[in-house]
Amino acid sequence: MHTLITVLYIIAFALFIYGLMGLTGPRTAVRGNKIAAVGMAIAVIATLLQPGISNWWLIAGAVVIGVLLGIPSARQVKMTAMPQMVALFNGLGGGAVALIAWVEFRDSAGYLDRPLYFVIASLFAAVVGSISFWGSLVAFGKLQEILPGKPVSAGKLQQPLNILVILLTLACAVIVAIGASRTEWLIVGVLVFAAVLGLLVVFPIGGADMPVVISLLNAFTGLSAAAMGLALENTAMIVAGMIVGASGSILTDQMAKAMNRSIPAIVAGGFGGGAAVASASSTDAGEKTVRSTSASDAAIQLAYAGQVIVVPGYGMAVAQAQHAVKDMAKLLEDKGVSVNYAIHPVAGRMPGHMNVLLAEADVPYDQLKEMDDINGEFSRTDVTLVIGANDVTNPAARTDPGSPIHGMPILNVDESRSVIVLKRSMSAGFAGIENELYHNPKTAMLFGDAKSSVNEVIEELKAL
Repeated sequence: MHTLITVLYIIAFALFIYGLMGLTGPRTAVRGNKIAAVGMAIAVIATLLQPGISNWWLIAGAVVIGVLLGIPSARQVKMTAMPQMVALFNGLGGGAVALIAWVEFRDSAGYLDRPLYFVIASLFAAVVGSISFWGSLVAFGKLQEILPGKPVSAGKLQQPLNILVILLTLACAVIVAIGASRTEWLIVGVLVFAAVLGLLVVFPIGGADMPVVISLLNAFTGLSAAAMGLALENTAMIVAGMIVGASGSILTDQMAKAMNRSIPAIVAGGFGGGAAVASASSTDAGEKTVRSTSASDAAIQLAYAGQVIVVPGYGMAVAQAQHAVKDMAKLLEDKGVSVNYAIHPVAGRMPGHMNVLLAEADVPYDQLKEMDDINGEFSRTDVTLVIGANDVTNPAARTDPGSPIHGMPILNVDESRSVIVLKRSMSAGFAGIENELYHNPKTAMLFGDAKSSVNEVIEELKAL
């Protein structure tokens, strides 16, 4: 039986890694997910074959409840709500690990006669898992707009308060680790103080940084699972946790670089979600002009262009306009217009958000261009169509040292010969600042719901 379990684990790990490789490209992502899911099923079976497994009815009941809640939720969630769904599911993983650490403390009478590595790994899992669970709940609440998206902090007391809670968490954990006291309230104290820390860290973070926070908390969940696997000598938890932890850490680093912000600065919070403010170098509001356009004029511009670049953003996701955009692009291509899509790494509310939406509409993968690949094309582009993207197209990131997004790599939309922006209003993006692009003489605003606006443009294109 031991040999069989080992073989099953090896097969499961191979499928994990092979499935993860499939996630590197849109063409293979669905297949990669399915392969990794098969690997996880095999790992679960191998774990259930371990000697000493009991309470089969309790296990079966938990599986049934999980299936009944998980599958309908995943199938019915809208694409615009996928980021908060990811945050919620990730948080539940961290919460499960924290509960396992608590159960192990109780079953071992306060880690009595357990080796030091077991105690340290279990306490680490308890702390990080609890932080991930409660922090993910806040991220979910902000994205779902149950909680305010703007930063919520204690001002100057925020960092001292964070340090105090960290010290209290560590104090409880050290007392448990050295065995000075084996009362259950201490492990509960570890979990509670870690939970408060998770809340204190995520509440002050604004909407602009939320994609990075979700990725970071995902890495936390993976690391906590790996630590708990080390304590329990469960190979599946170790390998799966390290894969999640490593991939989440790499993704967090890449997204932070895409925003030109350090991870400590993001954790310190305060960026994004506030009211719109003008940048330091902006002129007075009375001197600014915004040029609006109509669907017919936009259609004429697009139809007679040689090259068009579409810049999708969260506004496209909210309006579910991706299918209409694909139909519009097909009409333009039939007229001999070259159409590509510029994808910013942090466009939308989660990594790859725009790629998934456009792939859902069967947009050819070779037309989806990453920022570094497309930025050189804007200066040769006749018309750039911006659909709901805000901060990632704001020239203030290059020109205004006083802007909170200064230094963030952006799409060089303002270098195009002309720009058409589809937007409901002049409201600010996640960073809470005014977009200088909207006042550029080359820019025309087509106000309204993105899907309705694109459909109007389609009708005008058909009439040309």
